[in-house]
Amino acid sequence: MRIISGKNRGKKIIIPKNLPVRPTTDQSKEAIFNILNNSYYFEDLNVLDLFSGSGNISYEFASRGVKNIRCVDNNSNCTMFINKVSNELNFNLKVTKNSTLKYLTSCLEQFDIIFFDPPYVFKIDEYFKIINLIFELNLLKKDGVIIAEHSKKLKLNEHDNFNKSKDYGGCSFSFFIN
Repeated sequence: MRIISGKNRGKKIIIPKNLPVRPTTDQSKEAIFNILNNSYYFEDLNVLDLFSGSGNISYEFASRGVKNIRCVDNNSNCTMFINKVSNELNFNLKVTKNSTLKYLTSCLEQFDIIFFDPPYVFKIDEYFKIINLIFELNLLKKDGVIIAEHSKKLKLNEHDNFNKSKDYGGCSFSFFIN
């Protein structure tokens, strides 16, 4: 895994074998960040990375200048690894060990971008539960976006807030807006 752009461009990060993760591929990550780069000024963003896993997405945001990033994962090995890399790269990631649903129900802030990449065994109703909770609790800022990474086999376009979907390799990214 490597950081695609920003101050840490090209930095390779070796993921320990004990992490139960499936990091977003470099090709997919680059495509998603190209889309975001045309819509947002990174330094001003408040980002939430749910199911953070290895921290891959958060490192990319941090390298590009995002200062406010919250990483949430329920696996202590993942949160310890994210904290370790964050310290090594001088990122100021705020890392929380918690389940996504518990975190969301207690969250008191709003975000410009909420990215989530749950295990591919998640069913459509589990994705919709998270998306609905984010909207019900008003956790997305005006003009913000939720990005869900999922298997190409899963289609999330039936949700009322669905905006678009982009396919890269074996995965899809669905975008949801207010």
